Amino acid sequence: MPPNPAQLQAARIEDLRRQDAARRASRKPTDRDLPFEELSGVVIGDGVERYRKLRDVERRLDATMMRKRLDVQEGLMRRYVRREGVLRVWVSNTAEGQPWQVVEEEGGGGVGEDDGGMGLDFGENSRATFRVKLEGRLLDSPSEEEENGVEKVNQDGEVVKEKDRLHKRPKLSNFFKAITIDFSPRNPSLHPDGYSAIEWRKPPPPTTQHPNPHYDPNDPSISFDTLEFERKGDENVNVTINLVREEKNEWFRLSPLLAELLDAEEDDRAGAVQGVWEYCQAKGLQEDGERRNVVCDEALRRLFNQDKIYFPYIPDLLVPHLLPLPPIQLHYTIRVDKPYITGTPTPSAPTIYDIRVPLPENPTQKALTKFHTSKTHLATLRSIVQADDDLAVLVQKIQSTNGKRKFYDSLSRDPGTFVRRWVGSQRRDLGVITAEGGGRGGGGSGDDGGLGEEWRRGGVEGVWGGQGAREGVGLWLARGGAKVGH
Repeated sequence: MPPNPAQLQAARIEDLRRQDAARRASRKPTDRDLPFEELSGVVIGDGVERYRKLRDVERRLDATMMRKRLDVQEGLMRRYVRREGVLRVWVSNTAEGQPWQVVEEEGGGGVGEDDGGMGLDFGENSRATFRVKLEGRLLDSPSEEEENGVEKVNQDGEVVKEKDRLHKRPKLSNFFKAITIDFSPRNPSLHPDGYSAIEWRKPPPPTTQHPNPHYDPNDPSISFDTLEFERKGDENVNVTINLVREEKNEWFRLSPLLAELLDAEEDDRAGAVQGVWEYCQAKGLQEDGERRNVVCDEALRRLFNQDKIYFPYIPDLLVPHLLPLPPIQLHYTIRVDKPYITGTPTPSAPTIYDIRVPLPENPTQKALTKFHTSKTHLATLRSIVQADDDLAVLVQKIQSTNGKRKFYDSLSRDPGTFVRRWVGSQRRDLGVITAEGGGRGGGGSGDDGGLGEEWRRGGVEGVWGGQGAREGVGLWLARGGAKVGH
């Protein structure tokens, strides 16, 4: 929709504000250097040499700071290699009110032992239930175990490294945005309470468009390591636990053609585009004139069905080859028979699954982000910028004062000659500014105050190479005194 008058007015005011800020910034002095030749005639002692050394140190420091700044910016923009860890998941279940348990409670412990307690037909048993427990924990690598340890002194005075209890380990729910337990293909009508699936879904975090003041990331329903549920049932049930992964950058399953080209089964959008770009560079498929045009070889032709592609269109062409990532499936059997529940002849151990999951943010990038957004760092940068501005103002004052000093010093040495030269210079400058008089800016009659030799001499040391001549020519051009081709 076209902007309304209020939006146009606000945009106009913002443009004026930016122009005013740019105008003020252009007027600010930026020169922070003092010429050594001017200081040599004023400073007594070794001050000039010490200032020269200070300037050298400042240049090296500025170069080091700029290099480190570029390293930090490159580190923030760099696409780090995906880090993965092992998430160990334990799945177990218990049972209560099962037929064989009821028999044992009533004193008939020997009934049904030959068939595991599952041979009796009790009809509809409302007391028979089972409870499933799903627990997960991220395993530490050896390097992380060393980093997470803290040194303490024991009673014998020995330094030992103990586990840091304050270390924040990612929880099970941090790696998944949904967990479902599917009881299919069994008919839901065969279940005592008619259930067919159990689902947990993580609520989305609040955004500016959809604020949620009641959202708490530490809420037990959002952040947890253990998930438990209880249902009715008096027989073993096969279930499928689906874990829907949560990625910081959306991850995709690559199509067979793209997976063969990149030698990877899964990747994010940026990784797929970068992989195609590296493939084109390695095969030399770019045109010599327009490097963004790629001549497809057999693999790219089968992937895109084109003979030539414009590389900026690659992200759009890859969309059909980026498929939704399937959930991680864990197959488990809920057992309610006596040998499993009682653990005879050996205690029943939980079923263990090891899953490769992406680790949280890269520690290097996290440290760089923390440093780059640190309030102390930003305050230090602001103080440095303010010091540079103050230094530029002081340098400007010093140069102005030094100009006055040289003026009065020349006047004191030879007042007569100095006044004549100064008056002649002012007259010539006035003639140049007002564009009056002869071609030399003198006075029309060729009288240049006895300084005709200076006007005839060119070069940087002459009058025409001075600041006054440049300013006069600029003003003359600004007033339309010159025309193109004349």
